[in-house]
Amino acid sequence: MTKTLRLAFISALIGWIWLSSVQAQENSPRDDPKFQRVEPFQVFDNLYYVGAKWVSAWVLETDQGLILFDSLYGELTDIAIDGIRDLGMDPDDIRYLIVSHAHFDHIGGARRIQDEFGAVVVMTQEDWQMTDEPAIYQEYPKPIRHLTASHGGTLNLGREKLTFMKTPGHTPGVLSTSFTVYDNGYPHAAVMFGGAGLNFEGVERTQMYLDSIAFLQSLDGVEVNIPNHEGSGAVFERLEALTTRKKGEPHPFVDPEGWTKWLEELSAAAQEKMIEERAKL
Repeated sequence: MTKTLRLAFISALIGWIWLSSVQAQENSPRDDPKFQRVEPFQVFDNLYYVGAKWVSAWVLETDQGLILFDSLYGELTDIAIDGIRDLGMDPDDIRYLIVSHAHFDHIGGARRIQDEFGAVVVMTQEDWQMTDEPAIYQEYPKPIRHLTASHGGTLNLGREKLTFMKTPGHTPGVLSTSFTVYDNGYPHAAVMFGGAGLNFEGVERTQMYLDSIAFLQSLDGVEVNIPNHEGSGAVFERLEALTTRKKGEPHPFVDPEGWTKWLEELSAAAQEKMIEERAKL
């Protein structure tokens, strides 16, 4: 891997670098809601950011209710709930919570979203199984098992349709989702890759990851990357461009070339990881 590519990859995955030592960081600013709070903002006609600085949460608005992608964790879940309200929506309208994978930063607030707002939680079988095992990195309240997503399965709410894809590697059952976002009524194909980090071990898992990247690369027409960590999609940089966007200019989040380049970077890093993992055998 070239130095430039390595730096790009490190930048893209900065949100995960801390995880290897998180248990030693009892008072990490990652967990501080005051430090992590971000004002919520609209990105597309039907999609809003309600996440924190380091870990994302998104709301897809439909004519039959809300779909929340990931729940944050601990006191950070307040950021997502408050953000929904600040945007003029009602958390009681959350119909589904799509959990990208069962690491605490994405699933930690799921039980609260279930208990307080009656949302149905969707996750893959493999990652539901993780909730019955000791938590990785940090404990979280175990959610009630609801719906299990399958590869190629769909979810319809109102006029919106989500298509689920299993893309394992980061966890055994990473859930990625494709859906449509709209810019002043014009549709764009969006994908959330549910687990891009390389903080796992073993040849088998690394091969899973490489296969998942290859699958995502095979998808036609992806225009928008919806990352579950801000650093994987330069969300705040794109927001700055969005706020200064002039009439007739392209939407800064619509970037098919950026999606392609990002997957190439992830694949290159995973190939290097595979060499390292095989050397351990």
